[in-house]
Parts: sequence; C-alpha cells; structure tokens
Amino acid sequence: MYEYISGRVTEATPTYAVIEAAGVGYMLSISLKTFSDIEHCNEVRLYTHFVVREDQQTLFGFSTKLERELFRQLISVSGVGGNTARMILSTYSPEELQNIIATENAVLLKNVKGLGLKTAQKIIVELSGKMIELGASDMMLTSKGRGQSNKNYDEALAALSMLGFQKSASEKVLTEIFRQNSSINVEDAIRTALKRL
Repeated sequence: MYEYISGRVTEATPTYAVIEAAGVGYMLSISLKTFSDIEHCNEVRLYTHFVVREDQQTLFGFSTKLERELFRQLISVSGVGGNTARMILSTYSPEELQNIIATENAVLLKNVKGLGLKTAQKIIVELSGKMIELGASDMMLTSKGRGQSNKNYDEALAALSMLGFQKSASEKVLTEIFRQNSSINVEDAIRTALKRL
C-alpha cells in the first residue's frame, strides 16, 4: 500500500520511529538495525510494510529494501508475526540472517527471544531456497551503497579468490568491512579480511 515514507525524524527509539511527512506524523515499528541507521539522522526515507489485523494496524519501517524483503519472507511463514519477524531482524543483521538460513543453522536462529526450535526449523525449511535469490539483490544493494569503493571491493574479492578463499565467505566479510569503512583501500581491506576469514 505504502512504498516508503520520507520526512523529518521527530522521534526515534529502538522499537519505533515517528516520521513527519507533509504535516502528518507516521509512527513506524522498526528493528534495532533500522534504529542504528537512522538515530542520528534528521531526514530519512523508510521503506514500509503495512500489517492489518482484526484488532490492530501496524506500519513497519525499514532503512533498506533488503531488510523489508526479509521481513516479508519471515511473515510469510505460518506462525511468524510482524513482531517476531522484527525481533529476528533486531537480533541479526540482514546479512547474518541470510547466512543463518542459507547454512540451515536452526540452533543459532532459535537464540532469538521468543522463538522456539520448531519455528526456527520451519523458517529455515520454507526460506532456505529463497536466500539464494535474495543474495543477488543483497550484493546489488551493497554495491550501489559502495559507490567509489566498488572497484576496491572487486579487486579485494578477486585477490581473496586467488588466495584460495571461498567466494561466498569472502563476499560476506568484505561486505561488512566496506560497510564499516567505505573508503578503505584494497590492501587494508585484504589484510582485514584475512584476519576474519
């Protein structure tokens, strides 16, 4: 129904944010990841998902399309509601969650408060195949965000591949490194990655 809301942040807490757009204050339920992305911003754009139940209407907000897509995948699983999905996305970053589901690590997933092993296993069974499709969009979104450092990322990835490291593991580590420091040079990126791989 709503694709996104752009406006001024009038309030931001670890569980919700109020965004004023065109004189209207929208209260959006958010994850800790989105909170950390917007807590120091005056103006933001949050991608939205509107959940309507008999007794409640909730607008969820996400700082990235990837996080929103993961939220939608999670709530498509029977027994996983909006608040549970938000708790999962507050516990793990989108990249970590993709990795947990792709590697079928139900034990790690059940560490989320209020999530039992059966539900964790159900999430993995239903979503493991979809993580591969999301992986491509994840790398696309990350490369858009990297801008100028795109070339450095590609060179570092090529170097790690030549050193014999698995591409998927290298991509995960480099994505995190470039997220923390988008202006890092190739040599430092490789050195940091070697410590983490």
